[in-house]
Amino acid sequence: MSDLAINTAMDAQREIIEEFDFFDDWTGRYQYLIDLGRKLPALADAEMTDTNKVDGCQSQVWIVVTGDAGKLDMRAASDSAIVSGLVALLLRVYSGHSAREILATDPSFINAIGLGKHLSPTRSNGLASMVKTIKAHAERALAQS
Repeated sequence: MSDLAINTAMDAQREIIEEFDFFDDWTGRYQYLIDLGRKLPALADAEMTDTNKVDGCQSQVWIVVTGDAGKLDMRAASDSAIVSGLVALLLRVYSGHSAREILATDPSFINAIGLGKHLSPTRSNGLASMVKTIKAHAERALAQS
């Protein structure tokens, strides 16, 4: 990640695309994903509850969301190295932004970096479930504002 502040979810996506462009093949990209996942701060055991668990993922994934419609902060964990990397990318795009921006931002980086073609069907479904969960949190935050 560069030292420049990321101002919008779209800025984060552009930065992710630039980072993945550095790699010539998918071996390097997968290793980068795994490295990103390893950098996620650990969740407390008490946060790894059914309430925070993402439905529709073959791996176990938990996303903890705090804040309100003005700014939603997210932390996450997974029991899979590659899925941890995927969720780390999603957090870079969506965490720290308003509910409206989250809902207005489609994760276009997924296809732009080739993930759509290189993930297994179960991982693709899990990634879609993570995005759906994040957007559902944003919808609830807006409804409560």
